Amino acid sequence: MKSSPSFWVTSVSGVTSDDIIIRGYPMQELVGTVPFTAIAYLLVRGDLPTPGQARMMDVLCCSILDYGLQKSGTLAARSIVSVNPRMSAGLSAAMLGAGEFAVSPEPTGRFIEESYAAFKASGESIETFAAQYVDALRAAKKRVPGFGHPVFRGVDPRAEKLKTIAIEAGIWGEKNEWYEAVHRAFQKAANKPDFVMNDVGMLAGIMAQMGFTPAEMEGLALMSTMPGLIAHVSEEIQSGAINRLVAAENTECQVEKRDLKTDLAAAGWA
Repeated sequence: MKSSPSFWVTSVSGVTSDDIIIRGYPMQELVGTVPFTAIAYLLVRGDLPTPGQARMMDVLCCSILDYGLQKSGTLAARSIVSVNPRMSAGLSAAMLGAGEFAVSPEPTGRFIEESYAAFKASGESIETFAAQYVDALRAAKKRVPGFGHPVFRGVDPRAEKLKTIAIEAGIWGEKNEWYEAVHRAFQKAANKPDFVMNDVGMLAGIMAQMGFTPAEMEGLALMSTMPGLIAHVSEEIQSGAINRLVAAENTECQVEKRDLKTDLAAAGWA
């Protein structure tokens, strides 16, 4: 039966008189038997993970953890709880800080899925089509998500660690090879041999290979940030600081004083 506006259907979970059923398994059997990250994989993907997939899920959920005070989501969370000191308020504010330019691998995931489908349909070799694809992107002045970092050159150590573990866990596959081919083609076309694939790009490639949708990728990235965000929100609440404000020296008002009476007349008001 399909869902309709007034009727929901789910295969995720159900509640019985004596247990909660998670993807067909009683929760009481899962708890204490299967690790949290493996249950998370089960919930999102619908099946129990292999040991390699479970290990990779554990790594994915430890891949971000915290950005300190350098990310807008963290600052937003702390600012909000300085006027509304509730954990849920701070976490909700932080969630809105994930998007195209921070935290979320969803745009990169979409790029990988769409470009990989085009490669598979092309019949070309991976290196040839990657070069053609990058040339077309550059001609259209489109960016490739997941590439570049303000500090790292040549190698992003976080991305390399993720790759090493993915290979060891048996996760690495053709989607990863395709995205790396695009990266090499971009470095060559832009004459930027030190231009790195960043951690978000590597995360997206690995999660794409694992079968996660781009939207699910964003959800898992947000889940990875939870420990750090909880710590920041808790610290802010306990600090007792009230109503955090932007320091006056960090702001500038560029609005000139205007004459209301004159401007009303010019706008046609009686």
